[in-house]
Amino acid sequence: MNRSKKANKYGTAVEKKVFSKYGIVPARSSWCDAEFRTTGTPIEIKSAMLRRSNGQPGNFKLYEQYHRRLRRNDGYYIFAVYRPYGRGTRVLKTKLVHSSRVPRLSWHGGGEHRDTRQAKLAIADIF
Repeated sequence: MNRSKKANKYGTAVEKKVFSKYGIVPARSSWCDAEFRTTGTPIEIKSAMLRRSNGQPGNFKLYEQYHRRLRRNDGYYIFAVYRPYGRGTRVLKTKLVHSSRVPRLSWHGGGEHRDTRQAKLAIADIF
């Protein structure tokens, strides 16, 4: 399995654990992952592997178009740090952050597959 497919697999596993922990429900939109059950407030779930296979720390990738929309809709991020464990993942820590409280982002290329720019946040920037 290539790295991209593994990242998707791990991200999906992390999302399932976050849904359970925070009592949120899947979103009915294409631009965010979840919403609070009671208010419908949008939530974007971002996960990062604690250490990548090359030993470097992981990072969170945010996409400008989705971030701006999340901000306009008074939404939140849930950041999750994980490590592979057996055939799944172990979530090490999570944090709920309002979209207005995310550290300053520096947008650059790399998000072309989503028709937008991206920014990377180090795990230490959030935790």
